[in-house]
Amino acid sequence: MKALKETHFNFPNQSNFYKGKVRDVYTIADKFMVMVVSDRISAFDVVLPEAIPFKGQVLNQIAAKFLYATQDIVPNWVLAVPDPMVTIGRICEPFKVEMVIRGYLAGHAWREYSAGKRSVCGVSLPDGLKENDKLPMPIITPTTKASVGHDEDISKEDLLAKGIVSITDYEELENYTHALYQRGSEIAAKSDLILVDTKYEFGKADGVIYLIDEIHTPDSSRYFYADGYQERQNNDEPQKQLSKEFVRKWLIENGFQGKEGQVIPDMTPEVVSSISERYIELYEKIVGEKFVKSDANAISSRIETNVIKTIQTL
Repeated sequence: MKALKETHFNFPNQSNFYKGKVRDVYTIADKFMVMVVSDRISAFDVVLPEAIPFKGQVLNQIAAKFLYATQDIVPNWVLAVPDPMVTIGRICEPFKVEMVIRGYLAGHAWREYSAGKRSVCGVSLPDGLKENDKLPMPIITPTTKASVGHDEDISKEDLLAKGIVSITDYEELENYTHALYQRGSEIAAKSDLILVDTKYEFGKADGVIYLIDEIHTPDSSRYFYADGYQERQNNDEPQKQLSKEFVRKWLIENGFQGKEGQVIPDMTPEVVSSISERYIELYEKIVGEKFVKSDANAISSRIETNVIKTIQTL
């Protein structure tokens, strides 16, 4: 199977290029962003050596679906989706904070709680909770957006004290975050899923706040299967997850957690194929539709043609 590991486009009026862990972002005439979601895959802040066929299409199409489904709540950056792996949108000045929202005590929040902390990002939590329990109400646990290295937890009070976000903007971000999580949870429930936690990023253009980047994808969110959730909690059993946790688990089982001196395990064609199949399964479960594989024979030329055609209409 063919996959798009990297891109080297030179679009008309291209004014900048940025290569992220997974996304390649091209700026056009300092007005638009062309975001190409590659098939690269990262875990533990490390880009793995093999690309995963159709992963980029999965992430781009899930994000596009949810951005469309929430545009009545908050305007978003998207102007066009000209290709299964590409989104074109307006350039926004990003807020230097990720709005992480949690409806359940899982992942990082559980690790903090189990270590004895009863406050996460300045939000108090009651005693007596178990891993994966539903929280009394969803909580927002922001993180700073680090240019280099890991993002870090920060409280609302510290964000405001440091002037990272104004109080007016932050209150708007909070309201949007709660409303988006509520909508995402309602959509997930229709697929018999629980949206456990997720994160949103926002930016500003001409004084207007926009929702940017991807939302509700398995790379940015954690889902549980709703069927059997309460029974598993009652029996102290692990929850069935729908996220890219399976990739991290495979790496851990093979001695890799991104630490110095550790070697990434061999990604055989069988491993790559199984990860690809799992991403397609994630798509079908989250979106509730059959995944249609795009033509993978000439991915780069297909993207180039579709993007140029669309840029000319913007």
